Amino acid sequence: MPNVNSAFIGSVPENYDRYLGPAFFAPYANDIAGRVSKRDGIAVLETAAGTGIVTHILRKILPAGGKLVATDLNEAMVTFARQKLGSEAAVEWKVADAMALPFEDEFFDAVVCQFGLMFVPEKDVAAREAHRVLKLGGKFVFNVWDGLEKNDFSRVAHQTIMSFFEKDPPRFFADYPYGFHDETKIRQFLERAEFQDIKMTPIELASVSETALDAARGLVQGTPVMMAVKERDATQIQPLTEAVAVALTRECGGKPCRGKMRALVWEATR
Repeated sequence: MPNVNSAFIGSVPENYDRYLGPAFFAPYANDIAGRVSKRDGIAVLETAAGTGIVTHILRKILPAGGKLVATDLNEAMVTFARQKLGSEAAVEWKVADAMALPFEDEFFDAVVCQFGLMFVPEKDVAAREAHRVLKLGGKFVFNVWDGLEKNDFSRVAHQTIMSFFEKDPPRFFADYPYGFHDETKIRQFLERAEFQDIKMTPIELASVSETALDAARGLVQGTPVMMAVKERDATQIQPLTEAVAVALTRECGGKPCRGKMRALVWEATR
C-alpha cells in the first residue's frame, strides 16, 4: 500500500466520520479529552486530529481562554473537520506533520493524539517533537488500538478482506491501526524521548453500529482499504463491503451490530 495518509481522500473522510466515528472513535474521545487539565489559559495541541472528533470535545471542555490547535498531516481530513466544526468552534487548524511540528519549543501544556501514532513512520521522531513543544511538566496523552484479536469489528473485516482476494490482499488493519501495541516498545520510545511518569491504562468498550452494513461501509469505504481495492479492481468495493457486512452480521449481529474493542491509553510527562 502507498503512503497510508495519502489514502484518506475523496469520500473516505466523510465515510470515516459517518460510519466509524460513532462506533470506534467517539467512545474513546471523552476518555482521552478528560485526561487533559481544564485550568485557565491552557494551551493544547492535538496531532492526527482526523475529522475532529476529539477536537470537538476538547473545545467544549476547555476554558474559554484556553488555546486549542488541531493538526493533521492529511489536508482532506483538516478541511472536512474545519467545515464540520465551523468557525465558531474557536479552533486553530493546521496541516502539520507530527514528525516536524511547526511550533516553537515549550509552547503547549498538553499534546493529545487519538489513534494516530500507529500511522507515523518514525515514532521516535514524533515522540521527540511532542516532548520539544511541551512545557516542563506538560503532558503527552495518546491512545493506540490493542491487537486485532481484541477488536471484533476490525478483526472480522481483516479476515474477510484476506479471504476475499486470492493474492496480495490489502493488509491495512494488521499493518497500521492494529500494528503498534507492544507495551514494552511504546514505553521504550517514550523513555528515549525523555518522558517521565509514564503510565498505561487499557480500556475495553463496546463498539456499536446501527447496522452491520454501516460498520462495513466504514471499515471498507472509510479507510485506505478503499483506495487499495481501487488499485486492484474498483468493481470489488461494493461486493467486499457486502461480504464484510455478512461476516459482521454472523458474528456481531445485524441491527444493531455490537462487538468489543480495546485500546491502550498512554500518559507521559515532560
